[in-house]
Amino acid sequence: MHAPETAHEFSPMDMTPLEQTLARIEGDARSGQSLLLYALVKTLSIPQGGHSYLLTKLREMTPETRQLAYGLMELMAQGGTATAEWKAAEGRMDQAIRG
Repeated sequence: MHAPETAHEFSPMDMTPLEQTLARIEGDARSGQSLLLYALVKTLSIPQGGHSYLLTKLREMTPETRQLAYGLMELMAQGGTATAEWKAAEGRMDQAIRG
């Protein structure tokens, strides 16, 4: 008998939340919802940083934005923040926010 496989071994990570977050931020980098998502991405990107993000910020998000936030958190839990795709998207978000 061998050890059971984890869910993400059956299929690649779904990077859709990251892609949608990037599109949202690049589309309107100054909106409150974009800034909330950007802060979450930056927090999740800090290795061993404890991922301290005030969960009360979820109340400030629209239901659609909140779903993206949950997807980003799931990606972090699956190790997605260590991927080249995450790092590239984060760099593009940085550029969009800086203007």
